[in-house]
Amino acid sequence: MNLLSSLFGAGVGVHNALYDRSVLKPQRLAGPVVSVGNLSVGGSGKTPFVLVLGELLKQRGVKFDILSRGYGRRTRGVRVVDPSGTASDFGDEPLLLARRLKVPVVVGEGRYSAGLAAERAFGPQLHLLDDGFQHRALARDFDIVLVTPEDSGDRLLPAGRLREPLKSLKRADAVVLSGALTSDALPVSGKQVWGVKRGIQPTVVPDNPVVFCGIARPQNFLTQLRTAGIDPVAEAFYRDHHAYTAQDIRDLLRLRERSEAGGFVTTEKDAINLGTNLSALHPIAIVPVKMELLDASNVLETILRTIEERRRPA
Repeated sequence: MNLLSSLFGAGVGVHNALYDRSVLKPQRLAGPVVSVGNLSVGGSGKTPFVLVLGELLKQRGVKFDILSRGYGRRTRGVRVVDPSGTASDFGDEPLLLARRLKVPVVVGEGRYSAGLAAERAFGPQLHLLDDGFQHRALARDFDIVLVTPEDSGDRLLPAGRLREPLKSLKRADAVVLSGALTSDALPVSGKQVWGVKRGIQPTVVPDNPVVFCGIARPQNFLTQLRTAGIDPVAEAFYRDHHAYTAQDIRDLLRLRERSEAGGFVTTEKDAINLGTNLSALHPIAIVPVKMELLDASNVLETILRTIEERRRPA
């Protein structure tokens, strides 16, 4: 193993051991916490999964809010997301969640502080903890971890993309498998194992478009487009959570001209990060990522039943 990855892994091991042995104790909110996280850096589908789970909770009539770090924002401290705000204020993914689900989303470096603020403002309802698997400072009542096919053969940071080794899945209550990944090669004995299908929502796309995005795994988006019969004539990929500048817009317009493209296609997250620059790229198709949770009703029942059992007075 890469030396730096070995050092990183040692640090992760110490951090987890301190919580496992109760040297460090997580802080608990009044309302139940359901964590949605992963093992790797980006690209596992956490945000689409939170959207799916959020819609299921709304259909059931369960009131909830979302707690997030607000990665990529330029502000600090605890803030309630204003859906009309910007990615620099709140982060692109929290803003997307607030706009799509129309529920309170609270960002903060410390998710416990964010949760306290949420409970003061909205009451001790259920909290969805976005990207929470490694944030062990906040106690959770149900832990969901998404695993991708790429994770199963990957290495720890910085040589690979893993933030934790696969053996950390033993902490999870449920493991969500995407793509062609099966549970055979994973340490998930005794865990709930759920499946999802990922794709894109059908939309009207300009002929011969330029595809561009700033997401963790852009090739997956490109593959989804081609599977849907959309074959871009040019591509431009940026770092995850990329904040688009005026120079980026000029570069994209030149790329469209050189490639004789009919317009652009990008993701919902990129549309948020484009902000007011979005109108300069007309015509542009914003293609939402679609996630289908298999056996969704049973998944929700399992989560709610487990929460009730664990919070029942002894």
